[in-house]
Amino acid sequence: MNQKNGKYFYWGFLLPCLLAISLVIVVPLLYGIYTSFTDSDGFNMTFIGLENYIRLFQDSQFTQSLWFTIRFAVVSVLGVNAIGLTLALLVTQKVGKTALFFRTAFFMPNLIGGIILGFIWQFIFVRAFQGVAQATGIEFFSGWLADSTTGFWALVLVFLWQMSGYIMIIYIAFLSNIPAELQEAAKVDGANSWQSFWRIKFPMLAPAFTISLFLTLANAFKVYDLNLALTNGAPFGSTEMVAMNIYNTAFFQYRQGFAQAKGIVFLLLVAAVSLTQVYLTRRKEVDL
Repeated sequence: MNQKNGKYFYWGFLLPCLLAISLVIVVPLLYGIYTSFTDSDGFNMTFIGLENYIRLFQDSQFTQSLWFTIRFAVVSVLGVNAIGLTLALLVTQKVGKTALFFRTAFFMPNLIGGIILGFIWQFIFVRAFQGVAQATGIEFFSGWLADSTTGFWALVLVFLWQMSGYIMIIYIAFLSNIPAELQEAAKVDGANSWQSFWRIKFPMLAPAFTISLFLTLANAFKVYDLNLALTNGAPFGSTEMVAMNIYNTAFFQYRQGFAQAKGIVFLLLVAAVSLTQVYLTRRKEVDL
């Protein structure tokens, strides 16, 4: 096969992927950007310039949802990575065949779909917690999904339960690649378990932090299914996250143009946060 024919084969195999990406990502994105400058209701549209973007930050429900989502993302990202790393350290200890069982058990919640997971935990919060409250008289277990504060922590708790096992797998993969010679040398030098982790394992896990933080940030910001199944934004929209706010604006209020403007601003925010996180964590990485 000469070089010219090889080039044709190359583009022949690449073209279907380029077409798929263009039709699924590029074209909808460009159309969405254009729609954000219109007053589209899903059927008719008129170009109105920057009016949607000007009104966007005057929308108190959107800014409240945005602040709620940012708080949720910060708490969830820190919690998921702390728990995931802790679980990874536990199951990589020399505990025999039980380690495989615990790895599987910790990972299984990630296999449950978000809507189903939300309804399972809705039953726990509404039925099981309420039953405990009635049996013990402890008000802590009463009305978790009926209050904005406990509703926030309910969403965080379910997200941690779902994502921690997935992030654990990433940390396990990187922990397994740390050279045993380094850990043995640390023991010979008299380092205890904490010193060995902080001085040897932790710096070597920098690439894992880059990947795990990126994944948890992206997933935390775009949560919709758990929000829908657990609280549906109640009470009075106080637990409504940005993804739900955008969906409701588009398909319940029929303000497609306004919803697209919210989506573009949200996209830019998530992209800026994610790229900044990747840039900062990549600088800390250590080559093995």
